[in-house]
Amino acid sequence: MTSEDGKKLTGKVALITGGSRGIGKAIASAYARHGARVFICARGENDLARTVNEIRGAGGQIAGLEGDVGKAEDAQRIVGAAVERYGTVHVLVNNASLLGSRVAIADYPISDWEEVMRVNLTGVFLLTQQVLQVMIPQRQGSIINVSSGVGRTGKARWGAYACSKAGLEGFTQVLADELKDCGIRVNSVNPAATRTGMRAQAYPDEDPLALPVPEEIMPIFIYLASDESVGVTGKALEAREWMKRGPSTSSGW
Repeated sequence: MTSEDGKKLTGKVALITGGSRGIGKAIASAYARHGARVFICARGENDLARTVNEIRGAGGQIAGLEGDVGKAEDAQRIVGAAVERYGTVHVLVNNASLLGSRVAIADYPISDWEEVMRVNLTGVFLLTQQVLQVMIPQRQGSIINVSSGVGRTGKARWGAYACSKAGLEGFTQVLADELKDCGIRVNSVNPAATRTGMRAQAYPDEDPLALPVPEEIMPIFIYLASDESVGVTGKALEAREWMKRGPSTSSGW
């Protein structure tokens, strides 16, 4: 249900990982504009502070904490701080991730593999497990996992990143099935090619101006965080398709 002032997320508390840059920052800003109280985490203290100050300066309610989602103690600390600040969590966006090496599996550095998996997959597990301690008793929540096209169809030289996102898709399906009777929905979103620092790192010769900015794909994230998406769970959604078709066809995705 949309609030009377048109802000779809009024009354919601949203926790966004990797919320200081790129898609995570755009989600944090969009949620704040729609009335949510937002809590972000990131590993870079300066970017985190800059984003918090920007969104507060625009009138949004936001706080943040530096931390590494792939460390159990940090995951507990981040969720604890969000709950202490706002009393609960209604929406979790698992966005934080690392790209890792763009080399063939035969040459893939073991240390890179372990680090990417630790952040991209174990980090999602750790944050989600902590948030579920809040969501399950309140029997309400939306978990949004930011995936990738290479997590749905693997491609050469995407290594640990592709494998971690494939794992994320499996995690989404397992969790959606486990929580289907708890009032908690779990979905994944593939943003596709978007003008971010990670995209530029992966494709240094690509013209970034040919790609949509993260703000253009925000409608699907707002929808999944809002009460409009109650009952939508276990879906692997495409942000680009959403831009064209909207929520009316979501049940068929």
